[in-house]
Amino acid sequence: MEHVQHLIALCSSDAAIGGGLLLGLFLAGAAGSVLHCAPMCGVFVLGQVADRMARVPHRMLCESMRIRSGLLVPYHLGRLTTYAGLGAVAGGSAAVFAGSFWTRPVSAVLLAVAAGLFISHAAGRLAGLRWADRAPAWWGRFLGRISARIPRGSAAGEFLLGLALGFLPCGFLYGALAAAAASGAPLLGAAAMLAFGLGTVPSLMVVGVAGQAAGRRWNRGVTAAAPVVMGLNAVLLLILAWQRLA
Repeated sequence: MEHVQHLIALCSSDAAIGGGLLLGLFLAGAAGSVLHCAPMCGVFVLGQVADRMARVPHRMLCESMRIRSGLLVPYHLGRLTTYAGLGAVAGGSAAVFAGSFWTRPVSAVLLAVAAGLFISHAAGRLAGLRWADRAPAWWGRFLGRISARIPRGSAAGEFLLGLALGFLPCGFLYGALAAAAASGAPLLGAAAMLAFGLGTVPSLMVVGVAGQAAGRRWNRGVTAAAPVVMGLNAVLLLILAWQRLA
């Protein structure tokens, strides 16, 4: 009986809530990347793959080289670094409420906002709407100038490009950041965004390795399940929000 009570206490603790946040954001990244990341960011992936392959000597061209080029590991590491940094900032910003009466209510509201953004963004993507991905023109020009100055053809250049493009405006990303801010701690916020970013990697790697056309066929095979997973993820975040208020 003692073990059961200890398990119940553990499941209702902040540690369990943190674990649920990491799982929820990973699932959100995995499901949402099919609806959003592959269609929206696939062009950046394919452009880098084409640039990589154009630099490979003909005598070295082979299937394994094409697969390695399509994985774009440095690029994804750059994106994950940016996401983790943003998560740390988000979690640190919410940490100002730590120890106050507002800690749990603010955390609950942020989790509920994240759940709402995930659902609305998934529904919007399915309906062909892109309202959440619009950004000020100056921000697009700014990122464009930075990206243009990054040298191509090296792992360092791909990593830097991933760092820069991690700041692209994205309603999907906003939801993840709201959830990361709910952690109220820089380290947990960084870990939450890292989990989210890891969830987005497989879909983009499929596009990089198989190409946009094959990526679309793969996406069609899992798109039907993605809204369900996003819905379950939103429910999980709402449960976490309720636990913060309990």
